[in-house]
Amino acid sequence: MYKDTNIRSIAKGVSWRIIAAVVTMTIVYLFFGRLDLAIATGLIETCFKLALYWMHERAWIKVRWGRKRIEPFNLWFTGLPLSGKTTIADLVYIELEKLHVPLERIDSTNIRNLVPDIGFSREDRNRHMHRIGYLIQKLQKNSVSTVVSFVSPYTESRKAIREMVKQNIVVYVKADFETCKARDYKGVYAKAIAGELQNFTGVNDVYEEPQHAEITIDTEKMSAENAAKLIVKYVKKHYVK
Repeated sequence: MYKDTNIRSIAKGVSWRIIAAVVTMTIVYLFFGRLDLAIATGLIETCFKLALYWMHERAWIKVRWGRKRIEPFNLWFTGLPLSGKTTIADLVYIELEKLHVPLERIDSTNIRNLVPDIGFSREDRNRHMHRIGYLIQKLQKNSVSTVVSFVSPYTESRKAIREMVKQNIVVYVKADFETCKARDYKGVYAKAIAGELQNFTGVNDVYEEPQHAEITIDTEKMSAENAAKLIVKYVKKHYVK
């Protein structure tokens, strides 16, 4: 969240008083035809009212009435490897930043680079999801919303995230196996099919499709840009009003 500083209040007061002083001097000059009187009136009024405006502004900052807190939300992108999760989540993050809400981007690749020995078994993945849920909890306590992208293939781990965090929005980025394999610029599908990678989602491990996703994006029918627009529109309607 953002806090108005003293310098911001002063700058607002100065800019407003310049406009008001010009109007006052113009009125005085039009009525009395004296430029010296108009300038003197404008300067005296500006000094007094600038001080009053600053005191009034700082007093209102301490008043909570009329303020509405934006509750933090979590956008959770799930789908097969190379389904388009990261691409769409990045675009959504860029657009949501423009709303000036506290926001963090969390991607599975970045986390695994920090903690490289997580493992890919069902138990390891579920344990890892609880770590991510705990991280999101801490961010939300500080009013920070999150845009998160993980394969998160298991129903139980996605359920755990939903129970752990506030205002969880599951975005299922849907793409079939052949489409994802065709996008295999990393060569990971080829390695998994060859048996070089174990517990690889979609090849030698299951992906349990979300049954209650708030948003489903079919990347075979919708571009990443249009998907991002749809998701941002949803967030604006339900969470950032």
